[in-house]
Amino acid sequence: MRDFPGIILVATIWAYWFGVGVMIGRVRRETRTLAGLIPEQRQERLMWLFWVPLVVTWLVLPYLALVHPHGRWSARLFDHVDPGYAVLRWIAALCAVGRLLATSTCWSRMGRHWRMDVGVRKDELITDGPFRYVRHPIYALARLLMACTLIVMPTWPMLALAVVHFWLTQLKAGHEERHLSNVHGAAYRDYASRTGRFLPRLRASSEPTRSQAGEEP
Repeated sequence: MRDFPGIILVATIWAYWFGVGVMIGRVRRETRTLAGLIPEQRQERLMWLFWVPLVVTWLVLPYLALVHPHGRWSARLFDHVDPGYAVLRWIAALCAVGRLLATSTCWSRMGRHWRMDVGVRKDELITDGPFRYVRHPIYALARLLMACTLIVMPTWPMLALAVVHFWLTQLKAGHEERHLSNVHGAAYRDYASRTGRFLPRLRASSEPTRSQAGEEP
């Protein structure tokens, strides 16, 4: 019997990182540099030593669990024989697809300001669209995709990968916030005071504003 939630999830993960690759290619064409591949700042380069293996592993592990459900890298956290869990896997797989569409909206809003790394340039401060509610919607959605991956493919290696991913997004978001605060000063601090990092604040401001750059997947 084919594992359709697993197939949907793997296809979504691959489509997501393919989209990131397309965005990197666009940045390279526009800047005619290695922007997006080699970070400009030292701290970003150090984080890349973890990000690159994480991305490769994220692409490979769910696929291995799908095609080799009893292999070495497919050791399950638990036996999922409950019918309710089967429904949960479908929900998580479809949620992953919705998360991909939502991320596309964020990419579209950032446009030419999208970058994988935090550079030394001064970017536009983006605070409208999805950025009106949270400072890092792309990272928040990436965490959601990782959570969906863990639900559909609940293996020990995926659990370890999820822990590393949540830690890296926390570090990356904090680094970007310090950069944007230094560049935009009071404007960014005011924006940060009324928005959450990954989740909306309970009482968000309704004032129209503009947007943020430097988001990574």
